[in-house]
Order: sequence, then C-alpha cells, then structure tokens
Amino acid sequence: MKYAMKSYCMEFYFKTDPDGEIADWNFDLHDLQLCFGVKEFLVIAPQSASGVVLDAPEASKLLSAVAIALSNCSSLWPAFVPVHDPSRKAYIGIQSMGTVFTRRFEADRIGSQVPIKLMHLEGLYELFVSKFAYSTLDLSVHNFKVRFAMKLTFRTLPYDDDNMKTAKISKSEENVTGEMSDGMQWDDDCSWSGWYSAEDPVKGFELIAIWSEKMVENSMEMAELENASPHEAEKWLISLRLQGSSGNPVGFSSELRLLVDALQMSFEAQFMEDFVSVENPGSDNIKSAMVIPSPTVRDRVLKELFIDGVQFSDFADGGHKASRAIKGAPLGSLFAQFCLHSLWFGNCNIRAIAVLWIEFVREVRWCWEESQLLPRMPTNGSIDLSTCLINQKLQMLAICIERKCQLNEEYEDCIGSLDQIDSMSEDESVVGDDSFSIQTSSDDFSGKVDSRKLEDVQLSNDKETSDLTRRGSAGIVDSMMLLKSHQSMHAPYTQEAPLMTEDMHEERLKAVEAFGDSFNFSAQLERDILTSDMSAFKAANPDAIFEDFIRWHSPGDWEEYDDPEKSKSSSSSSLDTKKSKDSWPPQGKLSKRMSEHGNLWRKLWNSAPALPASEQKPLLDPNREGEKVLHYLETLQPHELLEQMVCTAFRAAADTLSQTSYGELKQMETEMQQLYLTMASALRPLQVNRLSGDSETIEDLRRLTGTLERVEKLLTLAASLHRKLLKAPRLSREIFSDYYNFYIQTTDKGFTEDIDEKEFDKKQEVRDVEREVLSNMFVPPTANQSWRKVLSMGNLLNGHEPIVREIIFSLRDRVSGNHYAARSGNVSQQEIQTYRMYICGTSNDLRVALSVVSGD
Repeated sequence: MKYAMKSYCMEFYFKTDPDGEIADWNFDLHDLQLCFGVKEFLVIAPQSASGVVLDAPEASKLLSAVAIALSNCSSLWPAFVPVHDPSRKAYIGIQSMGTVFTRRFEADRIGSQVPIKLMHLEGLYELFVSKFAYSTLDLSVHNFKVRFAMKLTFRTLPYDDDNMKTAKISKSEENVTGEMSDGMQWDDDCSWSGWYSAEDPVKGFELIAIWSEKMVENSMEMAELENASPHEAEKWLISLRLQGSSGNPVGFSSELRLLVDALQMSFEAQFMEDFVSVENPGSDNIKSAMVIPSPTVRDRVLKELFIDGVQFSDFADGGHKASRAIKGAPLGSLFAQFCLHSLWFGNCNIRAIAVLWIEFVREVRWCWEESQLLPRMPTNGSIDLSTCLINQKLQMLAICIERKCQLNEEYEDCIGSLDQIDSMSEDESVVGDDSFSIQTSSDDFSGKVDSRKLEDVQLSNDKETSDLTRRGSAGIVDSMMLLKSHQSMHAPYTQEAPLMTEDMHEERLKAVEAFGDSFNFSAQLERDILTSDMSAFKAANPDAIFEDFIRWHSPGDWEEYDDPEKSKSSSSSSLDTKKSKDSWPPQGKLSKRMSEHGNLWRKLWNSAPALPASEQKPLLDPNREGEKVLHYLETLQPHELLEQMVCTAFRAAADTLSQTSYGELKQMETEMQQLYLTMASALRPLQVNRLSGDSETIEDLRRLTGTLERVEKLLTLAASLHRKLLKAPRLSREIFSDYYNFYIQTTDKGFTEDIDEKEFDKKQEVRDVEREVLSNMFVPPTANQSWRKVLSMGNLLNGHEPIVREIIFSLRDRVSGNHYAARSGNVSQQEIQTYRMYICGTSNDLRVALSVVSGD
C-alpha cells in the first residue's frame, strides 16, 4: 500500500488450526503470538531498509487508520506496527474485542544495564502488578491473584571447550599414522580413531524446564520460586545443538575422493616408477606440485605395517557380512592396511602412492629373501578367491615363505642325522636288503591257484608281506578290495592340490580349453597332480593294478556289468563254476576312454614310482611361486594397482565404520546395508579391468564418495549421541530419529551442499527416570573456569544459571454490560484476560511485552 509517498506492506498471520487453544509454550508460535497470546494478526510495516516506523506520530496515525478499517468491517484481528530501532524488537498494537473493550499492545527491549530488581522474579512480579494496582499500595504486602508460568532454558558447555580437555588433531605429517595427541578426543573409542579424529557434531544440548500455570498471590511466593530447583518443574524438554559446517570434513569420504582422482591419473604412465622418476617427462598433471611426505613419515608407515603388524591369527577379520560382495582385501589384512595408510599419506596423490608402493614392495621382497613371515597374512588354508588379486598374491607369498621355512628346517634336520646314518651296522643293512627281496617276491606272485586252502594260506602270506612294504596308508577303504590280491584297499595320504590364485585358475582353464578334453592333460600341473596320486596309491597298495586305481580315483570310469551271463562269457579268468558264482572279483571293466590304446593315464601309471606323499617332490614349489608373486607386484601397472586399491579402500573404510557402536538405531543399520549394496554395484566395473581415464565409472565413484560421506555424517552423530546419552538410550534413539528424518527431507529437496543445522530444533520430552542423566551433563563449575561469572539469576541447575528465562504473568477479570458489534448473543458475565505480560531475558537482556484491556 502507498500513503504519503511511502509504501507499506501488510501481512496476515494465522494458525492452521484456528479453533485450537494456544498453549503458553508452543514452540511453533510466531514471536508476536508468544509475546501477546494472539492467534491471528496483522503486521503493517514500511518497505524501508529498517522495516520499522521511526516516527511516533506516524506510527500512531497508521495504527489508528488500520484499527478503524478493521472495526468498519467487524474484524477482530489485532494489528501491530514495528517501531523504534529494529534491534529493540519493539511493537505497538491494537485490537477491537467486539465490545466496548479494546486491547492495546506494547513491546520493548532493554539491551544492556538491566536494573538489578528486574533480574529477579520478585521484581518482575511487582513490575506486572504495578500495571493495574494503585501506585500508593505496598505491593509486597497486598495479595493479587496473578497467574504465573515460567520456562527456563539451560545450555551445556560446548564439548570442544577447554574445560572438556579435548585436543584437535591436525591433518599433518606428524599425525599421518593416526597417532593421538596428549589430549583426549571424544571419539577415542570409535573405530575410525586410528585414522582420523572427527569433529564432534554435537555442540551441546539445551534443556528446557517448564512450570505450568499456577496462581501466585504475593511477591514472597515469587522469591520462593526463584530458589526452586529445576527438578521441581512439571516438564523437561531437551533439544540438540549441532556444530555448524566447518569446510570440508575430515573423514574416509574426503580421502577416497582423492584416491579416485589418483585412479584417473594412473592411466598416464606404464609403471609406478614413472610417477616418481624426475627424468620422466610425464604430463602436466604429473608435473604439477604434489605433496610427498618426508622419509620419516614413510618409514613410520612401513614400520607400522611390517614391524608393528600382528599375525593374521591374532585378530578377526571384523568386516561386515555384506562386504564379501566387494572384491577387495579383508579388513586387517596387509594390503587393506596399506590402502588405508595411503589415504592419509600426504594428500593421497598418485606420486605419494607410488612412493609408498615401491617401498612396500621392497619390504615384501625383504621378507621373502630373509624368510620372514608376512605380517597380517594367513599362512595356512586355501587362497580366498573372493578377494582382490593383490591380496591373493600376498597370501600365496605368505604360504610360500612358510613352506620355504619348513623345507629349510627339514634340510637342517637331514644334515644333522647324516652321522647316524653313516654309523649304521652291517646287520642293519642286511635287514634292509631282506625287506627289499620280500617286496620283489611279492610282486612276482601270481595269486592264481585252484585249492581254496592253499589260496587262504597264500593270501595270509600276501597280507603279511604287504603290511611290511605298505607306506603312506590313511586307512582301509570300506567294502573295496584289490582285484589282483583280494586284499583290502587302502586309501593313501596324498599331497594337497597346489594353491592357485585367480589368474592361475584362468590360465589353467585356458590351457584345458585349448586342448579340448581335460583328460588330455596338456598342462604339466595336471600331470604332476595325477602322478603324485598314483605314486601314493602304489605305496599304500603294493599289489594294486591300474584298474584298482581307477576304481578309487575315478569311479565313473569303472563300469559294472548288469547281465551276469554277459559278465561270465566276457570274463577272461579260468575260474570254475563254483568260483564264477562267488561275489569276487567284482564284475566290471574300464570305460571306453580308459581302455583306449595309448591312454595317458595308463602311461603315467606305468611310469609312476611307489612313493608315499611324504617322500614325493612337493607339488607347490615355494621358491618358484614366490618369485612369480614378487614379479607380479614389481611389474603391476598403475591403473591395475589403483583399481584394486579403490575397491579395497572403500571396503575397508565401510568395514571400519560398521564397527562403530551407536546403540539400537534401525535407521543406521539400514543405511549401512544400503551402503554395501551401492558400493558393490559401483565397484563392479573395476573388477573387469576395462577402465579408462575418461570412463563414466570415475564419475560414479565420485558419487559413491558422496554416499559414503552421508553415511559417515549420520554415523558420527549416532556415535556421539550414543556416548553422551549412554544411560538414556531412548532419548538417543528419539533424537537421532528426529534428525534423520530432518536430514532425509532436506537432502531429498536437493539441498545436499549446505544443510543449515540451526534449522533443526526438534525437542524431546524427558521422562522422570532420565532427568538425572541430563542433570549430570551440567558439571558444577569450578572457580578457575574462564566462563564462570557472577550469578545474578536464580533457579540454578548444578550451579548453572539459565541462558534464557521466559515468564508469563496474566490477570483475569469478569466483565458485564457488553455490547457486541457483531451478533453473537448476549452474555451477562464473561471472564477475560485483562492484563498479560510476557518477559524474556537474562541478567544482561530483558524484553517485555504487555497487553492491556481497557474500556475506552
């Protein structure tokens, strides 16, 4: 609206539920609703820089014009005009009550030098009474039925205050390994504390104590109320105070974003040494300034990885059950720890990673050459093919080092026993020759006789002979006997199949596919395995024939006869009729492929010596396989290394975060499960090794770091709440749930860059059993604390005075003789609120809002 060369703006405020009563301490109220107790109202303000009317006559004239206009249209809306300086939050207002009565409003604020009398409840009470009592009365001795309600707001000390004895860790070379400073951190017991110290998202709590409306008759009662403890309040409410955003937060997500940048740059060179070499021309990106930590920092990282590293059996994997879907190294393993250290090594650029990797491989080679066990790696069991290839190679190397040490010990034992062998007597040597001759005679024995009695005697002799020469038996095979000698078949101890990594399996499959039938055994490895099994079987069963081995090793290549007549006619034996009806020998033959002329299995059988597994050459040559692993690590291309590092770092970071204790929060459990699913999907392209520097996968990985940052932020808050409200878990759950809903709604609207934490002001009611927990947060102040000041207000909580005190005084009277402007019936008597005063402030700040009903 325009008037006298000025423009004014008129705004109408209303409740969405106009029929409901306004509670005194409804936190959704507008400032003027709280000050004056109104529902709907108008605000008329000039459209100027200050937004207030600085001229008193102008304000009165403007308010009178609006009041007349509202009266002419029978409107009961109150109208307000802002006056004076904006910092005073001063208003004047008027409302027609539809009768001969009019309510007038006035609000103002004292910003400094509050009178001592007005710092106390007694003085504030007398200020209110003075508005309707005669000035000649002694207010301290007269009784007035004044309604009183109060709200006190207490605030805990900031958790980053000097009194909390916290110390922040700077992200510098001196703390690159996660070493803690002398001061205690709030997250010392959190899973991520070994890598970084997160800023406590909880700045503190606000505790609101509410006294419901009660009747007060004199100032003495007000003096007693000022000495009352907040524990006497009818209701307690708690709200969370969050730290504001302080730039880029330190965490796994920010460092993983740098690692993704290093992955993109890794395609610019063929070897890791190219990123370190000064002579390498490289690209402009490689030439750009990149921080490389000092040798001291590098040595400290290597010391923690290799010297301070624990053996694999000394700790559990600790990973989340869903992490196995991500092809990386398990948490706690050597390569996973290398990846996590790389995140904090310098600024995680490609040059810093190259320096650390080269030194890492040198340390691995030193462990190999000196036969020192690799830390953080298992030395037994099979290769875990669900992990990344580097972890498989390191696991293979750890096993090779273990086997290498065993061979060295056996060699030393053999050297030590040579003297005993040389001093053997001739008699002992003769016994050994007799044993050899018995074995030879057993081999020449045909075992075919007509007499059953002689057969039993001969078989008994055979049994004794075989027992003398049998070696490497693991036990008798149930219901199976040798075809030639009618003796029980013994299962041999065999060598374990040689361990293979993923790339070795792929090479084996390609070799089999290239030569067609897998039984052609084009690969030497298959020949060696089969020959080893044959030799062990011969040693355990000296009288065995090729058919016996097939029945044990490959039952599918031994075909039983279905027709007894057919088996009788095709039998090559010359047994009589009584013998043919007997159940022995089993009626069958070799399969077609095993019966073919020149079959490779039979050739290997004929050439295989009878040696138990303990005397055979190991299938796994630890020296050869160990050198292969080192060659792989030393010639690994940069992008292949970075791809596996990204997968492992994401997995290890998520597994580390999942170990955080945050109580029973279903929202966080869901977030963690969804994070693993998202990571598995986003990291899957890295496993096919088809990336390029400009691949869309790089952008997907950057978005994945944003997802991790979101989970990291929520998890940090959950952990902080859990620790501070450990004895009040319900409050922790409710507060986190409120913030989670607020955060989700805000991010869903697209405000992901900067969320104003001040907008979150949800409050939770505190139960009686939880009051003691919150009260203990207010530690009694000591004399040397810098924030301590002279206390000037009452209602202290463990020595802390409220930061804000809000009071509502009101007086209600019955009136009669009303004449309504609008037809709404005649009422002989009605009780209305004739006086109301809202007071808000502290010892240094006081705001007073007064509304008075008059009959003018």
